[in-house]
Amino acid sequence: MMLDLIKKNRSYRSYNKSRAVTEAELRSLVECARFSASGNNRQLLRFLLCASPDRMAQILPCVKWAAALPDWHLPPDGHEPPAAIVLCHDTTAASEPQASARDVGIAAQTILLAASEMGLGGCMIANFAPAKLAEALALPAHLIPVLVIALGEPDEEIILEDAAKGGSVSYYRDENGVHHVPKRTLDELII
Repeated sequence: MMLDLIKKNRSYRSYNKSRAVTEAELRSLVECARFSASGNNRQLLRFLLCASPDRMAQILPCVKWAAALPDWHLPPDGHEPPAAIVLCHDTTAASEPQASARDVGIAAQTILLAASEMGLGGCMIANFAPAKLAEALALPAHLIPVLVIALGEPDEEIILEDAAKGGSVSYYRDENGVHHVPKRTLDELII
């Protein structure tokens, strides 16, 4: 059951905009992250919930999607995510954002697994300028954005496939726009 949930949790870059994501749903996702592990239990992250079109209009111009697919415009027009959670490092708790690096991964994966269980999907986006995003969102100076998690109901197909031994693991889209994600085999990973 867990493996099925993990396989369902992909980096989606196209969403059904007619399915809104509510603030209550976003709060329940952060509630899952709240109970997850945190390095030394310091809990250095803060979460900005974005479920309105106005808020998403502030975020989307600040982020870049799928750098490995420069020939694709993602998300496609009209298929942008309806919601996001911006993970921010709180400098009042620890001055350097690197102090929360472990927690970012733990919280993001927890949020995305919980979203998958709810029938939603998402994408972790780290390709943005923190200062530009902080300004667009009018964040207080002590909060530094470290990750954006786009969220919504996915409307694209993603296929997981075994990569050839020693072969490329770069994701790609075929001529029909289907997203393929090569994964190294278990035997190649285990020492």
